[in-house]
Amino acid sequence: MIFKLLKKDPKSGARRGVVTTAHGEIQTPIFMPVATHAAMKAMTPAQVHDTGAQIILSNTYHLHLHPGEALVQKAGGLHQFMGWDGPILTDSGGFQVFSLPKKRITEEGVFFRHEDTGEEVFLDPAKAVAIQEALGADIIMNFDECIPYPCEKSYAERSTEKTIRWAKQCREAHKREKQYLFGIVQGSVFEDLRKRCAKELVKMDFPGYAIGGVSVGEGLELLKQVVGYTAPHLPEDKPRYLMGVGLPEDILESVERGIDMFDCVIPTRYARSATLFTNRGRIRLTNKNYRRDFYPIEPNCTCYTCRNFTRAYLHHLFTANEVLSAILASIHNVHFYLNMMAEIRNSIEEGRFKEYKETFLASYLKGK
Repeated sequence: MIFKLLKKDPKSGARRGVVTTAHGEIQTPIFMPVATHAAMKAMTPAQVHDTGAQIILSNTYHLHLHPGEALVQKAGGLHQFMGWDGPILTDSGGFQVFSLPKKRITEEGVFFRHEDTGEEVFLDPAKAVAIQEALGADIIMNFDECIPYPCEKSYAERSTEKTIRWAKQCREAHKREKQYLFGIVQGSVFEDLRKRCAKELVKMDFPGYAIGGVSVGEGLELLKQVVGYTAPHLPEDKPRYLMGVGLPEDILESVERGIDMFDCVIPTRYARSATLFTNRGRIRLTNKNYRRDFYPIEPNCTCYTCRNFTRAYLHHLFTANEVLSAILASIHNVHFYLNMMAEIRNSIEEGRFKEYKETFLASYLKGK
């Protein structure tokens, strides 16, 4: 991987960079739309591309269960299978596995039940890497233990040590040079554990680093603290990825603390429930106030939906339970996120990120 740091904001830790992969460049900071099952919900790859997406994320756990990595590999890998020619990141499946109600965690890996057949499945660091190598993503992730919140420090200590051991096993199992394996820093909300995990992973010299175990119920203030005392221990010349985050305010606060990459299901999940993002906060288009509202979702938005349709039309689609409602809403929400990221990059280049953040949040949170 080639990561080039282009600019640092003079008044914060915000960074402007570019990541080069086999399937193209990624301008950072960037948001990665989530295509869990090798598909964006309610969007075609062309529509995702048109929103400004540079990289998307798919899920190892779900693709291992359906349709299986062997089939994806036979199809030519994820890019060919899903018709996406840009960079792809796959997560290791750790978050999904550890959120299952019935699983058995051992020092070697995790046993869980197949969601359809009930068959026992075992996933360990080497297997998680092998699955991701077969899927063929550009960036793949270590298998780690995602620590729940809240938890006792004694549990977090044991879990963090396990994540460090598993990271070493992932590093040893990784064979494909054109795929870049990122380490994942765990440690819950405990600063000393985050610092230890980060330092041990940095010794292993991964091409990039992620902060995991956030967005698990700890809230924005704790998220800011965790990112604030973890990011400084990560190399400046490697990309930094905050997993599963999130809302616009989460992203802005984390960019300020030096994070380069983000992912979350929120834009499309909210879209399917008629919740749309605007610069003046979120709006719910099923509200009867929008029945005769002939303005676009966001008057100055350049997405396909806002260029062609009104709030009244989308209100009609949602109340009529038309599939098109989810498509048009998803296009807008993903565009909103990626346009925000483009504005963030511009503000860093111009040395005014702090001003941008304050202006954005003053408008967005007022209407929230």
